[in-house]
Amino acid sequence: MQTRIEKISNIKDASAIFAEAGEILRGGGLVAFPTETVYGLGANGLDAAACAKIYAAKGRPSDNPLILHVADRAMVDMAAAEVTPMAERVLAAFAPGPVTVILPKRGEVPASVTGGLSTVGVRMPDNDIARAMIRAAGVPIAAPSANTSGRPSPTTAAAVRADMDGKIPLILDGGACKFGVESTIVDCTGARAAILRPGAVTREMLAEVLGELAPPPVVDEKEAPRAPGMKYTHYAPIAPLTLISALHENLSEAFCVAVREAKAAGKRPSVIVSKETAERLAHLVPPEHIAVFGGAGDLPAMAAHLYECLRAFDGKDADVLFAETVEETGLGVAIMNRLKKAAGGRIRYV
Repeated sequence: MQTRIEKISNIKDASAIFAEAGEILRGGGLVAFPTETVYGLGANGLDAAACAKIYAAKGRPSDNPLILHVADRAMVDMAAAEVTPMAERVLAAFAPGPVTVILPKRGEVPASVTGGLSTVGVRMPDNDIARAMIRAAGVPIAAPSANTSGRPSPTTAAAVRADMDGKIPLILDGGACKFGVESTIVDCTGARAAILRPGAVTREMLAEVLGELAPPPVVDEKEAPRAPGMKYTHYAPIAPLTLISALHENLSEAFCVAVREAKAAGKRPSVIVSKETAERLAHLVPPEHIAVFGGAGDLPAMAAHLYECLRAFDGKDADVLFAETVEETGLGVAIMNRLKKAAGGRIRYV
């Protein structure tokens, strides 16, 4: 299969492209598309056979549920049997935006979307291209990130092609994604809302709308995950990654020690760091082995460039990676959630 990328610069001039994408989706095919978080790999969310193609293209475990993307509030009712008052408040406050609500599913939603669960995740992306494509299809679009399962999510069309070339017919190119980490997933079916996956809509933001939230659920490896990103290793670069956690005044020295140790062991280390840490490592690590996510403490920049940095050394000669950590507050919770999964829990505390 030949994979074509269509660059979309102006929504008004892209009606023919959206019509083609809608036809592919209604016909059971796959289309990759941009959102404000990451690029999604879309299929007709009411077509079990089409959704099965997502799992095949990604190599995704069949019990890892998908999220249904909708264009507007009316389309939520095509996916959910009930929209709870709690979910209505979340949607009113944050949709369109980087938030997914977990709700009881309609019977029309196939088990291949929900991983066999009685609930479904629904989200309204804050991206004009995504919503125009969904409207053209006329159905909720099931879409995980458009990457090989377990790899860093794509935030550009080029990153999608790196994993999906030859597997899907069409990629809609809307440029780089704004937030760079997947949506916050909020379970709205219980007495209190629970965050199943952190994202750009933070716990503090949700608490202002919903009041006190339930504590994060404990993940049972023997059970099917309630939402994407809860159970399996995700976001991993090709080379093994270790996180380095240190006080600011000790951070650059901690990286120097880690790099020297790796070189002494015959390894070729690369680092994922802030601009400030990169400057302090310039004498020890060549520029081609440094990926900079932004300035120290600039969490939006780090989130936006996180997956790009995790992919930066794929196909190069780096065989061990070290990455800087951030404080787990606000958006830092989502960043550290992704980094810990990418590192498989490998953290060096200094």
